[in-house]
Amino acid sequence: MGNFRKLGRHAAHRVSMLRTMVSQLVKHERIETTVAKEVRRKADQMVQLGKDGTLDAARRASAFVRGDDVVHKLFTELAYRYKDRAGGYTRLLRTRIRIGDAAPMAYIEFVDRENELREAKPATPPPPQRAPLDPWTKSHASQQWAGPKVSQNSKTEGL
Repeated sequence: MGNFRKLGRHAAHRVSMLRTMVSQLVKHERIETTVAKEVRRKADQMVQLGKDGTLDAARRASAFVRGDDVVHKLFTELAYRYKDRAGGYTRLLRTRIRIGDAAPMAYIEFVDRENELREAKPATPPPPQRAPLDPWTKSHASQQWAGPKVSQNSKTEGL
């Protein structure tokens, strides 16, 4: 299952809770919860399995998520939506402190979808290409520490 926080629950309850939350996230594409960080890890893994598209990936995903409609959505709609994306399929938005137990609540949602709470940031442009360094040219540091320059006047004074 991986290294997750204990969340104050025994292992079977914790796994069952994460399975249900990931399934509901895939089904509704946005949920509000207190354990969004753990759900995010498993949801990103499930989308990655959907992008793989192999029979083994389908079996692994169906062993974790609940419902055939959720597995179908993972392997068709979400896999197509994120085919060019390398990772980071979900977004966390901290919302409020829950009244009663003061637990921090957060929305977790898929990015690049309709009705997003916050728009995705534009992609950062790649840094400009630098010219390759020539090892035979003098570096700026060696020129900086070079000896004093001999001026035109000092040459004529010596003659």
